[in-house]
Amino acid sequence: MQSSSTQFPVALLSAERRGDLSEDVYRIKAANSPDPSVELAVTRLGLADQGRAQGVPVILLHGSFSNRRFWYSPKGIGLGAHLARAGFDVWIPEMRGHGLSPRNRDWRHNQVADYARYDLPVIGAFVQEQAGRAPHWLGHSLGGTTLAAALGSGYLASHMVASAAFFGAQVSRVYWPLKVPPVAWGAKLLIKRFAQISGSRLKRGPEDEPIGLALESLRWNGLFGRFGDKDRDWWAGLAEVEVPVLAVAGAGDFQDPVWACRKLFEQLGGDNKQFLCLGREQGFDAFGHVDMLVSKAAQVQVWPLVERWLRDPLLPVHESTVVAEPLAAS
Repeated sequence: MQSSSTQFPVALLSAERRGDLSEDVYRIKAANSPDPSVELAVTRLGLADQGRAQGVPVILLHGSFSNRRFWYSPKGIGLGAHLARAGFDVWIPEMRGHGLSPRNRDWRHNQVADYARYDLPVIGAFVQEQAGRAPHWLGHSLGGTTLAAALGSGYLASHMVASAAFFGAQVSRVYWPLKVPPVAWGAKLLIKRFAQISGSRLKRGPEDEPIGLALESLRWNGLFGRFGDKDRDWWAGLAEVEVPVLAVAGAGDFQDPVWACRKLFEQLGGDNKQFLCLGREQGFDAFGHVDMLVSKAAQVQVWPLVERWLRDPLLPVHESTVVAEPLAAS
């Protein structure tokens, strides 16, 4: 096993050419969490004829029931491939048990708290070591929630984040029945009977999710629940985040509605932050939860805005963008 890092064991699993793109797949085994069997696959995309990537590093975090293919297909289509062709140094991690990341020994109990505390800091450290500068982070759905948890908890330090973009991500949608203790207890007893939630059976995506995520969500939505763990209030910590932020919501997204995504945006600290709603009133299609990033319409209407954001997070990405007050005055 050849190491590609001076910080922890990293194996280069493959180095392939995919059309005009290069695809290098690394597996990180940092052994920094209570479960030492955790291994994380990270794919680096670049231009095949360019040699070593020299562009601005970008980390793309997939959502639930998903993997690296959300960002680029076997045919080389996707936001990740688009950004690589635009000259960015693209990195695509896969969460524990997703895609090329094997299921760890305690996979059943994995939670966002584990991803935020142990995995994202390791991924960020590896990418920063390889690229020589702090990466931009972009998370969709659960990927955005995990990014918010890592930032709000302080586990992902600001010097490791050039900017943070959240697509269809929120933690404020309330499921009122879960505020009733007997309902919450019954749900917990029922869920504990299962080891996983099947993405294919629910027609949500190609991957399964550990039952630990569902139990964690029950705690967040309980009577005295909060977005955090027993040690830290992540929601309160978001107010201390000072990195440039882009939050994007789809007008047709009923899973993570606009108002909830807007609330996450407003909770984040700092002056350089923007909120964008993808709807007909703003000149877009009424994008939903997935097609805001994966659709032919997104290729034309959304991907160029992401590229614009990554080139200069201090400039409004669209004329309808809601910006923080100091940014609006500039």
